[in-house]
Amino acid sequence: MSKVYLAADFGGGSGRVIAGWLENGRLRMEEIHRFTNRQIRLGNHIHWDFPSLFEEMKTGMKQAAARGYRVESIGIDTWGVDFGLIDRDGELIGNPVCYRDTRTEGMVERMFRTLNPAKHYAVTGIQVMPINTLAQLLSLKGSAQLQSAAHLLFMPDLFNYFLTGDISNEYCIASTSELLDAKRQDWSLETIRALELPEHIFGKIVMPGTIRGTLREDIAREVGLDNVKVIAVGSHDTASAVAAVPAPEEDGPVAFLSSGTWSLLGMELHEPILSEEARLAQFTNEGGVGGRIRFLQNITGLWILQCLMAEWKARGEEQTFAQLLPMAGKANIDSIIPVADAAFMNPPSMEKAICDHCRRTNQRIPQTKAEFVHCLFRSLAAKYLEAIGGVSDLLPEKPRRLHIIGGGSQNDLLNQFTADALGIPVWAGPVEATAMGNILVQAMAAGEVANLAEIRRIVRRSVSPKIFQPHQH
Repeated sequence: MSKVYLAADFGGGSGRVIAGWLENGRLRMEEIHRFTNRQIRLGNHIHWDFPSLFEEMKTGMKQAAARGYRVESIGIDTWGVDFGLIDRDGELIGNPVCYRDTRTEGMVERMFRTLNPAKHYAVTGIQVMPINTLAQLLSLKGSAQLQSAAHLLFMPDLFNYFLTGDISNEYCIASTSELLDAKRQDWSLETIRALELPEHIFGKIVMPGTIRGTLREDIAREVGLDNVKVIAVGSHDTASAVAAVPAPEEDGPVAFLSSGTWSLLGMELHEPILSEEARLAQFTNEGGVGGRIRFLQNITGLWILQCLMAEWKARGEEQTFAQLLPMAGKANIDSIIPVADAAFMNPPSMEKAICDHCRRTNQRIPQTKAEFVHCLFRSLAAKYLEAIGGVSDLLPEKPRRLHIIGGGSQNDLLNQFTADALGIPVWAGPVEATAMGNILVQAMAAGEVANLAEIRRIVRRSVSPKIFQPHQH
């Protein structure tokens, strides 16, 4: 068999280890191991169970070895902004805290007592959100944890460290922190010093395609894999997914929507846009593969649906997507909720939050599960239209189509609502964009793939997107 690359892809609700290899110019993939990821409330905070996640990743590696794969390397991608702290003895200081924790309440206001919002954006280019790493670090100022920290490692960096011993920060994931200089693609020491954060915890920035090291001997013996490299991929999961958008550059400007728990909608650029107009429109400039910029908005996505589904299940009223979506397509309700509003971030009851908003705004209150889903999908499509309008206002050319990638690309009803709202074709797929981008960046590091353009040619040969034409606008 050809060289095999392992993608360890960690999402907010689950993780997978996927094997991939090139065969006749196409990417072949096989899921090796799937596992759950959950947040755990312990004391006053919501944590990620990092030791469990690390063990699950090793289980996937063991299974790859048991299948006889000739593993060349592994690459790790996760959600953004969260991190672990390493002390001076090289030990992890507690389990990483989840970005949905309440410790960052009031931190944005505290930050802007020191920083000028416009000047801050002109350096970092990041949409200010209380979930960001910057706000999390502000909440730790004066704490014993931060005082004893020697290194800050984002979640993918943390997995890399315990696999190899290497201490560094990958560019794409670091760019989600609100602490990177968007033009220089390195830490903004001006911001770090102004907020009096410990400068020494921020490490060397490495770019996607960098070999970070090889498996430690004890790990290699345990999983049964020898001489396996660990590669810095686009380690923010959206960066890997956007690398796999199957759009040739000669087709002109296209937009992307990474659809999952979050919806990340925008366009890929060669230079950041750091204008006051971009800041007020709440756009963010995050790092991408090949030094590109992912100019996008972070929009609450299918998280709201996930909360509704969990709520119904807890009441003994569980329904599957296969049951819900056809009924939602036939529902008739025109109520719209502002999906990005803080009221829908993590309410005790998502159903009640939706009903309360509709009541306050004199809109029809959903009565059935199908109406809740229909209302949510209409609301997401409306938010996507607003975001596309913002992109179009800031760039010389409007996007000619929207590429939806990730798990949400399988949602035909939402895809059609989106095409109708935007008035442009929607291309849905690949579903496994994140794993594809992760694996193909590893192949680029190994010399099997030349560059980002070739990555996308391989994706186009490997998948066939489903196209949704606008029926009404």
